[in-house]
Amino acid sequence: MTGDPIARFRSWWRAAGRAAAPPRDAVALATATRSGRPSLRYVLLKGADSRGFVFFSDARSRKGRELAANPQAALAFYWERLGRQVRVEGRVERLAPEEAEAYWVTRPRGSQLSAAASRQSARLGSRRALAARRQALARRLAGGPVPRPAAWTGFLLVPRALEFWTDRPDRLHHRERFVRTSRGWQRVLLQP
Repeated sequence: MTGDPIARFRSWWRAAGRAAAPPRDAVALATATRSGRPSLRYVLLKGADSRGFVFFSDARSRKGRELAANPQAALAFYWERLGRQVRVEGRVERLAPEEAEAYWVTRPRGSQLSAAASRQSARLGSRRALAARRQALARRLAGGPVPRPAAWTGFLLVPRALEFWTDRPDRLHHRERFVRTSRGWQRVLLQP
C-alpha cells in the first residue's frame, strides 16, 4: 500500500463506491466549542485531494459557529461492507467563496431552495412556517437561479493525522496511523 495517506483514502473511497457501501460519502464530523465541549453529526464528503477533505454547510449552524471558535475537527468514515474505517484529524479552513459558488450551482434546485430558506440550527417555530418561507422563495424566484446565501460555504479539513482500520478475525484488527511531520507523513502501526 502507498505511503501517501490521502491516496490511500481515495483508493478506499473508490472501493466503497464500487462495493455500494452505503453511503460512502457520509462522514461523522466532530467539532468542539472553544472550551472543548464536543458535538458530532454527519455531513457529506464532497471532495478529497492533496489539500484535504471538503464539505459544505451554513456557517451560522452549530458546526459553523464551533469551527469559527475552534477550527480543529475530526472525521470518521465507516464502511461495514468492506470492514474498513478511516479517522482524520486536523485544522479546518473556509473555502474561497468561488469554490462554494462552484459547488452551489451543481446542487439540485430543491436543495438550494431549502438551504436558502433555512437558518440551519436556529430554533424553528413550526415546520409550516419553514415550508411557507421556502414556497414563497420559490415563487419569488419564479424558476430563476437560487442565489447562494452568503453564510452557505465550504470547509476544508487539512489533515494532520489519518488512521486506517481494517477488520480482522478475532478482533485482531489492523491499524495504521499517519502523522504529518515537517518531512512528510510518518507511518506507525497501532495495536487493535
